[in-house]
Order: sequence, then structure tokens, then C-alpha cells
Amino acid sequence: MKWKGRRKSGNLEDRRGMSKGKMAAGGGIVVTIIVLALNFFGGDTGKQLAPIVEQIGNNRTSQQVEQRELTAQEKEMGDFMATVLADTEDAWRQIFNENNLGNYQEPKMVLFTDAVRTGCGNASSASGPFYCPADQKVYMDLVFFNELKSRFGAKGGDFAIAYVTAHEIGHHVQTLLGTSGKVTQLQRQAGQAQANKLSVALELQADFYAGVWAHYNQKYLEEGDIEEALSAANAVGDDAIQKRTRGGVIPDSFTHGTSEQRMTWFMKGFKTGDVRQGDTFAELLN
Repeated sequence: MKWKGRRKSGNLEDRRGMSKGKMAAGGGIVVTIIVLALNFFGGDTGKQLAPIVEQIGNNRTSQQVEQRELTAQEKEMGDFMATVLADTEDAWRQIFNENNLGNYQEPKMVLFTDAVRTGCGNASSASGPFYCPADQKVYMDLVFFNELKSRFGAKGGDFAIAYVTAHEIGHHVQTLLGTSGKVTQLQRQAGQAQANKLSVALELQADFYAGVWAHYNQKYLEEGDIEEALSAANAVGDDAIQKRTRGGVIPDSFTHGTSEQRMTWFMKGFKTGDVRQGDTFAELLN
């Protein structure tokens, strides 16, 4: 991906290098993260691979934060993430204008190491990249992308990272358009199997939106970029993950879609560039 020397977003907050002690003092009830339906891994699959639920106890003590200097490689990766975020801002602003969807409200992105406090609660790096609708921020521990390559078999590369980023921004778009809120309401009234299907539709639509973003950024693509994105999508399909962890698959437990579905919807978005063709719910729920 051609990214050096281009605009960087001002909406990126880099918390990497921060070392934290115990949580800050405060009373109240225990807080549980509520991001399972929206982060990159989730549901039954996420419970096995990324137990992201953490709790904040009543007897918390003062927190000390130490900041270390980021390495040159880390700084470069921060610049890359800021550039990708800027690309999503430009693309979605244009898409919203072209389709009379109102004004695109830019999300924030937080880069962190090990653990982070969010509007949805506290999360560890085990959660993988996720979007929190409560504060409209995308949270990313970039170590995830080493895992994506070494543990899940993706090719790696900068566009694999861009695809995952665009997927999470897709969840922000769903929040702005009211899709996420409607799905949450439907899931509360549905049984587990139907709730899982709704989650799959939500995730596949985020993959479609990632493809639409790639369509609008074709001038920055290099040979092999789309293959990197497809490799990442293939690696994180529910069926691929369950085969690695269980040796078999349980379709009713899928929450993000199969490898084939994730690649198919990404490519549909990339080829059409038409945000109106991303009704994953009609196809999966009828």
C-alpha cells in the first residue's frame, strides 16, 4: 500500500508504551466489557480465543502510569495507522455525501499495549481489534497482527492491517446508520441461534464496508494488497478458527461468518463500491 508522505489523521491517540499499575480508586459495581458482538473476534469463537471480559473491583487503588519512548519501528507503524485512518475518513465522507447519508462523523482510534480503558469497559490485548460504540472509538493493540500471521496463518503485510482497520471502521458506520442499534434490539428478542445469525450479518456487512473503502482507495493499492486482505479474511473465518481450536465446526455457533463468506462480501464491496449493495441481513436471514 502506498502510504508514506500522505495525510495523517488527527484522530489517532497513541497510548503505546504506557505502563500501568493498579486501577484508579473508585467505588461502584463491577464493570464488564460489552464488545463481544462488535470486536473482530466474538461469540463462541471469541470465548475460546480471546477471553476479553475483565472486571473492575470495588477496592481499587491509585494508578501509576509510566511512558517509555517508542521505537523507530513503532513510530512508523503509528504513522501508517494514522494514514489508513485518514483514508477511511476521506472515503466515508465522500460515500456519505454521494448517498445522502448525512455528515460523516469521524471516529477516534486508540493504539494501546496490553490493556486499555474504554467507554465499553476495560479490555486486554486478548480482545483483538474492536470498536466501542459507547465512545465511538476503535481500539487496537498492534501485536494482534503478529498473531494474525503466526497463529492464524494470514500472509501479513500492511494491507492486511488496513483491512482489519477498515472492518472496525465499518462497525462505526453501522453505528452512525443505526444498524448496530437495530441488531442489538433484535438480538434481545431472539433465541441464541437467531442472535448468532444477526451477529454474522453485522460482521459480514463490516467486511463489505471494508471492501467499499478499498474500492475508493484503489489509487493507493499495490500489487498483492487485495490478496493480503483476502488472506486475513480467510484466516479469521469462524470455520477456520474452530477447525484450529476444536478440530471441527459448529455452524450454529458462528458469529462472524465463514472464511468464504468474509472473503465474498469483502470482494463484493471492493468490486461494486456501492454501499447500497451491502444488505447482508436480507441474504442471511430470509
